[in-house]
Amino acid sequence: MIAVERSHACILLNLSRTGAQVAILDAMREGEGAILRCGVIDHFGIISRSEFGINAIAFDEPLTDKIVLETRRYHENFEDRERRALVEMARKWVTGDTDDDRTI
Repeated sequence: MIAVERSHACILLNLSRTGAQVAILDAMREGEGAILRCGVIDHFGIISRSEFGINAIAFDEPLTDKIVLETRRYHENFEDRERRALVEMARKWVTGDTDDDRTI
């Protein structure tokens, strides 16, 4: 999330065509403008709600159905992809497999 004063690392909690809900450590001010960048999303909006690290942003222009569905589909499978990546990393560590030629 890129705001006027600084950029914020955030977690996308919910997404619709007209807005999103994000978790940010630093609360943003209601009425503040910001750009949400997440995957293919790069949209400007206004913070419409800010409480306890949860911020809602209303987009200036609606997202397309395609963007919303692709983003939701990605997040639905995120946990499984992360688990498989961790298992593969552990397998490589145990077997000594490396993808590069660095000396140990």
